[in-house]
Amino acid sequence: MILQSPSGYCMPFEEHDKEVEMTLGYGKQLHPKTGVEFFHHGVDFSAPHYLLSAVASGIVSGIGNDTQRGAYLVIRYGDYEVSYGHLSSILVGYGDGVGAGQTVGVSDDVLHLETKYKGEEFDPIEFLTMIYGNIKSLERRGETFGKTDFREMAGGFRTKYDKDAGEIEELMLRFFPAYLKDLGSGEYRLPQRTEQSLRNMLMMASARNYFFEMIPSMENPMGLGHRSIPLAAKVQNLLLEDFLGYLALRHGTYLSGWDEGVKKKSSDRP
Repeated sequence: MILQSPSGYCMPFEEHDKEVEMTLGYGKQLHPKTGVEFFHHGVDFSAPHYLLSAVASGIVSGIGNDTQRGAYLVIRYGDYEVSYGHLSSILVGYGDGVGAGQTVGVSDDVLHLETKYKGEEFDPIEFLTMIYGNIKSLERRGETFGKTDFREMAGGFRTKYDKDAGEIEELMLRFFPAYLKDLGSGEYRLPQRTEQSLRNMLMMASARNYFFEMIPSMENPMGLGHRSIPLAAKVQNLLLEDFLGYLALRHGTYLSGWDEGVKKKSSDRP
């Protein structure tokens, strides 16, 4: 394992119903539109609106927008540096610590990846092959990767939307970037009761010393422990409820199991 990662390893995206196609390789290529030969500094995948993950323990070292990569995100993993380009959403901030499996962004129609080792670029497929090999090596040894203590603790909590988890994940792949964009621009605002409930929960957590109960880590920066699990479940319920309410209000989209009464209640909420 050339790259050491306390949080384990993860591929940058999960394949859905079919294998993700690489549409443009690294090195000398023919431009798909002009047919002119050029040097491509990364690889492109046909991965429209995929949730993108950090592949190991790292630090966000760059965020920007340019004519070549569009909106992009750079994460440094030790001596390695990975650039995720053509993004529709970026879900981390400059300087943030990340761990394997943490969602860091959402692709647009195409995902562009570039990799460097000690400042020298190389074929990203070599890097992805190494990450995949590291994952399989840990699996053969029976080790769990990509989890922290809090993830293992929180894995058991339940929400009222568990039975719809698969459908909600599909809706998030389609609409979560728009949800974040509308929240950021102010076109959509949290209902007052939702915002107040979140404030009350965080104040209660602080008063009961839920924060920093254990040593903080990159994926558990508040040091949440066992006592915070019920609170985490409540927050999860509240945030999922708001996302589904946003879909009803702004896109006329509902969970397939909702009856007309539930649909009307979601669409009419204040």
